Amino acid sequence: MKSAPPIALACAIAACCPAASFALGIRIADQDARATARGNAFTATADNPSAIYYNPAGISQLYAPALSLGVGVGKTAVPAEQDGEGGLRMRMGVYAITLGSKATLGGGTYTTDISHRWQETGNFYATWKKPGSAFTFGLGIYTPYGFGIWYPENWPLRQFGIHGSIAYASINPVVSWQVTPTLSIAAGPTLNYAKTGLKIGIFPTAIGDALEFEGTGWAVGANAGILWKPHPMHSFGLMYRSETQVTFDGHANTTLPGLGGFRESATANIIFPQNIVIGYSFRPTPKWNLEVNVDWTDWDRLDTVTLNKATGNVPLAFNWQSSFFYEFGATYQFDSGFSASAGYIFSENSVPNASFNPIVPDSNRHIFSFGLGKKWQKWDLDLAYQYAHGPTRNVTNLAAGSYQFDSHAISLSAGYRF
Repeated sequence: MKSAPPIALACAIAACCPAASFALGIRIADQDARATARGNAFTATADNPSAIYYNPAGISQLYAPALSLGVGVGKTAVPAEQDGEGGLRMRMGVYAITLGSKATLGGGTYTTDISHRWQETGNFYATWKKPGSAFTFGLGIYTPYGFGIWYPENWPLRQFGIHGSIAYASINPVVSWQVTPTLSIAAGPTLNYAKTGLKIGIFPTAIGDALEFEGTGWAVGANAGILWKPHPMHSFGLMYRSETQVTFDGHANTTLPGLGGFRESATANIIFPQNIVIGYSFRPTPKWNLEVNVDWTDWDRLDTVTLNKATGNVPLAFNWQSSFFYEFGATYQFDSGFSASAGYIFSENSVPNASFNPIVPDSNRHIFSFGLGKKWQKWDLDLAYQYAHGPTRNVTNLAAGSYQFDSHAISLSAGYRF
């Protein structure tokens, strides 16, 4: 009978598992090194196969004669991978990041600074077009959500979370239609697989207790894009990605000192939000490409999550809010085939103070990036570095304290034209 209260507490805490670890990943918007170097201001440029993610309509311009970027008599500013009327293009890359979150609690009586291991994710893109056709086909495999965070086993807020992680992979075939010489549209489905896990302390002090949840699920979604180039110096892009609903099916495992383990089947339906990106690219000369994007994510859909289990359902309110990325990027193309890019993103906070959880250390963030690229006859290579800083955020809810965030990331992508 004495075991009933802690077990009941553990079951209640379990309700937050899927949502907390889901929210941790938020979004991985960095799906190509060239785009990352430009602060992901790439929706109106989209001139390599990673356009499948950033704006699938862009894959039409990889093949001449597609969307002409000619500037002046005898001068052209063709996309980096545009060199034929048909054929196969491939591009793959890796994005690696180390996350750091500093929490100061109790008016400075406790500080933990978690600078973690490197975490990596990969991507692959391929496009194909039959010469003379108005249609271009593409296939992308990428991870739009992911990564994890780890706090010390005995830290004071262990009941909010010790560890949270998510892996989310998408397979995305698309078709792009060249409607006119200056306009292309595209769309395609996404097949998504997700796996989530979380570890939570049951008591304020670590005494061999733990609650862990693991679950997996599938979902189907879609993405679409429009690319319009009314003038060689101006380009407009629009990308839409639908929300997906994943039902995580798994188990909640509770360990209590002296009482053994408690295992229970559990499911939870999580909504991964829709997002819309609109971009404008300005090319004052054939060598310069300047772009600005506004990227909106519908986090307001993450409201109440219900954990369904045999002993009764438990609702948990998050009350998140929709937010924007404001993205700015520039690229300069050298005559030697090298290019240099730089970018900046302002990322709005998505988690209100009232529902802040340290396992989801969200905040307003300033993200800086730069990179180099090189194009050969068949190959091209891009390398980017990215730094993100979240200024001190003071929280006054049950997780009261001051929180800071920093991250360092490296992205490498390589393409080949058959």
